[in-house]
Amino acid sequence: MSTDDVYTLMARSQELPYGEARTVLVEDALRRAEAAGDEVLAFHVRVRLTDAYRYGGEPAKAFATFSRTLADHDRDPGRFDDAHGLLWQMKAVVSSLTLFPEIPLDRTYAVLDDMERRYKAGGHSLQAVYHYRNVVARHVGDGSADEWYLKWRAAERDELSDCEGCDPTGMVRHLVEAGRHEEAFEIAAPVLSSRLSCNEQPQSIQTALLPVYLRTDRAEQAADAHRRAYRVHRSRLADLSDIAEHLEFCAVTGNEARGLEILQRHLGWLDRAPSAHADMDFCAAAALVLRRVAAAGHGAATVRRPAADGRPAADVPVADLHAELADRATALADRFDARNGTSHQGDKVRATLAAEPVAGFVPLAAHHRRPEQAPAPVPPPVPQDDDLARVDDLDELLGIADERRTGGDIPRVLAAWRRFDVLAGKTEPTPLQKARRLDGRGVEHAVAGDGPSAVACWEEAARLFGELGDETRRHRTLGRLGMARVDLGDEGGLEQVSAAARHLTAHPGEDGDAAAALLRLATAHIRLEHPAEALAALDQVVPDEAPDRVGELWFLRGQAFLLADRAGEAVAALRRSVAAARASGDPELVAAPALLLARTLARRDSGPDEETFALLDEVIAALRDASPMRAAAYSERGLAFLAVDRPADAAADLVEGVAGWAAEGLHEQAVHLRVDLAAAYLSTDRALEAAEAAEEALPNLDDDAARRCRLILAHAQKRLGEKDAATLFTALAEEAGQAGRHDAAAHFFTEAADVLTGLDMDAPAAERYAQAAEACEKAGDPYGVARTRRRAAMCLMWSGNADEAVTAMDTARAALAGLPPDDEPTRVWETALTSFEQARVLAQVGRLDEAASHASAAVDGFTAIDQTAPAEDATRLLEDIRAALG
Repeated sequence: MSTDDVYTLMARSQELPYGEARTVLVEDALRRAEAAGDEVLAFHVRVRLTDAYRYGGEPAKAFATFSRTLADHDRDPGRFDDAHGLLWQMKAVVSSLTLFPEIPLDRTYAVLDDMERRYKAGGHSLQAVYHYRNVVARHVGDGSADEWYLKWRAAERDELSDCEGCDPTGMVRHLVEAGRHEEAFEIAAPVLSSRLSCNEQPQSIQTALLPVYLRTDRAEQAADAHRRAYRVHRSRLADLSDIAEHLEFCAVTGNEARGLEILQRHLGWLDRAPSAHADMDFCAAAALVLRRVAAAGHGAATVRRPAADGRPAADVPVADLHAELADRATALADRFDARNGTSHQGDKVRATLAAEPVAGFVPLAAHHRRPEQAPAPVPPPVPQDDDLARVDDLDELLGIADERRTGGDIPRVLAAWRRFDVLAGKTEPTPLQKARRLDGRGVEHAVAGDGPSAVACWEEAARLFGELGDETRRHRTLGRLGMARVDLGDEGGLEQVSAAARHLTAHPGEDGDAAAALLRLATAHIRLEHPAEALAALDQVVPDEAPDRVGELWFLRGQAFLLADRAGEAVAALRRSVAAARASGDPELVAAPALLLARTLARRDSGPDEETFALLDEVIAALRDASPMRAAAYSERGLAFLAVDRPADAAADLVEGVAGWAAEGLHEQAVHLRVDLAAAYLSTDRALEAAEAAEEALPNLDDDAARRCRLILAHAQKRLGEKDAATLFTALAEEAGQAGRHDAAAHFFTEAADVLTGLDMDAPAAERYAQAAEACEKAGDPYGVARTRRRAAMCLMWSGNADEAVTAMDTARAALAGLPPDDEPTRVWETALTSFEQARVLAQVGRLDEAASHASAAVDGFTAIDQTAPAEDATRLLEDIRAALG
């Protein structure tokens, strides 16, 4: 068994994040080292395996590997020499021992004492020892925690102290438990802006600060810390306890939906929880989230429990899962308290289960605004009307109501009807009066948004008018009834609207009945997407018969023209509608036609212009109160800004649009607009916001929209340095390849490879570059073939696969033959660059003569096209190779 295999496996493991895949490679490397009989190599692999177990979510397994490596070191320190690494790992072992209630506390104290002895013997500061004595004291609720904290802070830091992020994180946790939140913030503040490269930072200190931010009126910083830290924690099983803190944060900040999402994502992790303590923390925080979900009125919801250990997946009611997790957390706390001889862990669990909101609702993003609880529908206020109090005639009251209804004065219409109802309780109305009042009740229901009740009233009123032979009033009511049915999705209402229009145009009465009926008929046809029929109805309207409805007439014409794909005529009609609305002096009347005109102008090939923005500004200024139209106006202006490459302005408006749609309960519009918001964020270098907006939208999108959303998300993740970007780009590449879009596939495979290279994951990066090269061949892109093959070769060299790199570089050179001969500068550049990289690869494997030849060719090539800096680099490489040749 060759030890080369061990080094190869260890090199490959270094390219993987901590987790099962990395642990498996290191375990395999240990087996091979032991089989090869190399005890020293096995020792060093075992040290790394301790880290893999700890950071990969299996700390219990680390006890055995650490004990073995420590014993080997003690037996022969000169041979098994990694004193610093072992002393560093000892800190984590102390902390981990507290996480399993079956491990006696005496063992933890014994390791602490041994740690102190070894630190003293090595001449190290006891700062880290005091730190972990504080950790254990806090775990059991021992009052000595304060004493150890003071010693910890006073002691001098050295190379065995926790890093500049982890050390203050521990101090913050001590101070939070003591309720000293401002002190905690002061300790953390100096490192918050630092670049922390530790595996546990900066997400650990961000998580520890969540309660600090909330209790020191720093809600915006709390939301930012939650979003940034949880993105890191969510892929790490070892961080289950940290994830529990984010669950609790969501529960106490009014973000129950977000908490439920996190709970659902990680519920299956309980079957492989890294420790009993992490299990307890997660269960307690999850139970809190479920209690808050029920308190928010969603107790009938269910949570999907994933399948595990022969147990099928199931939808569990919120109440049942809450009881189960609360009991589980409490039972685990009892085990810890029995081991520790205190009630401290149980007290913490009980406090978590009973936690209440801390800072009200904390929005996690600009577009996360909690909609106000919709009040129960109430009728408009009825004003006091002294003139009506003197009216005792029912017909006169109904006449006043009709007159005021024509003028749009609904509150005073209601006042007249209320006076009628009072008198009708004393004097029996006539059948005609009953029918007219029933018609009025339909109007009341319509104003309150109760369409079905309005339909029921109007159906009965129409019947009564028919029995009385009052055809004019019957057809007026039929028109309203039919329109209400169309609005409710019942196309059968169209015939009633048509019948009303036919009768009222044939028998015109007062108050512009004919014009009103025709406008209503046109509206119904537009709702049902019958543009020709709508225009035919509008052609029958005599503007002089309804001078106050000219704006409405042109607005309907504009809508009908748009449905008929007659955009030019639509724009002209809408401009006339806007002009008429402006002339009325009521800014709100301008909003609807101006919004539609702006939307139409923005969708022309030339895109939005000054008129578009002026119209949208006018609409937004006119609509002060929240409404779907206001949300639409912000959405349109945001999209217009995006179209003219003003992404910062676009983001501000799209935030308003998303929040507005969500507040109105129109979630489909909000979902799709989030994709545009994500694009705006990405264009303004707000990668975190872009990623989160895209992730919110993605589960609810169809294929085409989802593809665009995933592309935005992949670029955002790339900028955040997240490996998931490579996975998304790879999936996009595979989809493009299957669709025959090989140029797109090559681009996405290259993006994936670039992400992996940036994360020093060179072996998988080489695979992606090789796939990109294949796609370039299919796309007929010889330059792409040469470049991606060359990059694949370099990644193989960086990953330690030098022999494979030599072969891959040969294929890159062979690809140069496919470059167009008439593109001299580019062909020379690509050839020179390939020679330069090939020289590096050959030098790596000791083939120095060949390397020198290629380096010389690179110098000549770069010089020939006046590339001075690359030529100088190639010259230095050639000199180094010649020096090595002697």
